[in-house]
Amino acid sequence: MINKFNLSACALFLSFTGIAQEVEFTEYDLDNGLHVILHQDKTAPVVTTSVMYHVGAKNEDPERTSFAHFFEHLLFEGTENIEKGSWFKLVSSNGGSNNATTSDDRTYYYENFPSNNLELALWMESERMLHPVIDQQGVDTQNEVVKEEKRLRVDNAPYGQILSEVKKNLFEKHPYRWSPIGSMEHLDAATLEEFRAFNEKYYVPNNATLVVAGDIDIEKTKKMIKDYFGPIPKGEPVERVNVKEEPITEQINATYEDPNIQLPAIVTAYRTPSMKEKDSYVLNMISSLLSDGKSSRLYKKLVDDQKQALQVQAINLSQEDYGAYVVFAIPMGDTPLDTLVEETDEEIKKLQNELISEREYQKLQNNFENQFVNSNSSVEGIASSLATYHMLYGDTNLINNEIDIYRSITREDIQRVAKEYLQPNQRLVLKYLPKTADTE
Repeated sequence: MINKFNLSACALFLSFTGIAQEVEFTEYDLDNGLHVILHQDKTAPVVTTSVMYHVGAKNEDPERTSFAHFFEHLLFEGTENIEKGSWFKLVSSNGGSNNATTSDDRTYYYENFPSNNLELALWMESERMLHPVIDQQGVDTQNEVVKEEKRLRVDNAPYGQILSEVKKNLFEKHPYRWSPIGSMEHLDAATLEEFRAFNEKYYVPNNATLVVAGDIDIEKTKKMIKDYFGPIPKGEPVERVNVKEEPITEQINATYEDPNIQLPAIVTAYRTPSMKEKDSYVLNMISSLLSDGKSSRLYKKLVDDQKQALQVQAINLSQEDYGAYVVFAIPMGDTPLDTLVEETDEEIKKLQNELISEREYQKLQNNFENQFVNSNSSVEGIASSLATYHMLYGDTNLINNEIDIYRSITREDIQRVAKEYLQPNQRLVLKYLPKTADTE
């Protein structure tokens, strides 16, 4: 009786939060091509203003990698009307916070402010788009900032080169073959004219999505957006990356030696479809089944029962053009790396040869239902999701109905996708080893 009551209460709670999850929004284009998305939420007097540019590492010249990430920093330097070095002071002195991120596919800037400072936020983002100051002093300043970030997060970080090594070996033609942090030598070699040309090409209204979410008046916000962003000239049309990879038909074997680690690691990585494909969603479910939590298949087997691994993780890196399915493990004791590959392969073969149990399937559905309910719990998160779904998926309303894709996935889909994408002859096996004195 108690259990039934709890289940009923839980169902009511999920039902309530599920309704709360519905995100209403308005979207439209300005004449200059800027896509605008507005979401009103008056539960708290805060507002997030964000601009996502459809430019990432994949848009870079192979001889000038790191540009997109560099611009993430450079466009905080100042504008014609915001003095150099004062961007962050202007935000914090008005009760706000801000940040930016760069991926292979896009660059994202955002500010969170008390809602009475919405106009300030819109003005600042319009300044970044219309009046950025790109001069040698700013380039030199941010060059050192980016180099320090690379030293901290990549060069001197344990296992910091794994992503770069996976991408380098998994992609031959597509610009996903380098990572957003890119090459510092390329930055050093770049001229001021090249930086200005990159800005003029990609950081234009017709290559951007503006999201305003929070405590706003829709009509007043539309007027302010028209006033601040409407006069910005439209840029030249941006040509999208369209590079196709040949299928991988033989296992790729690679080794990397990292001076920052004492324990080796083994990585298997498979090239997978675009994040927009249903199969990418299925791979997300497979990742959860294999390594999400202590009851997941790989964790329970390799860490708990057989004590062969200190850590194991399966991740589907979803991206706009191709994805990468990566399994990472650190051995316990003297367990050979090849043993971890064999044990992981055994679990993947089970997925390919047997349907997962009804109990596991229901647990997966519950997990993804729970993630969906909690995914947009903040205005900041909603703003990011709206921009991402519009720009990278081409369907803003996925913020409300993406869960239907997960609900449509069957046990047979999981078996089919495991067979189609997770084959030994379609993968990279990367042995990630400590660098010793003998190898230096």
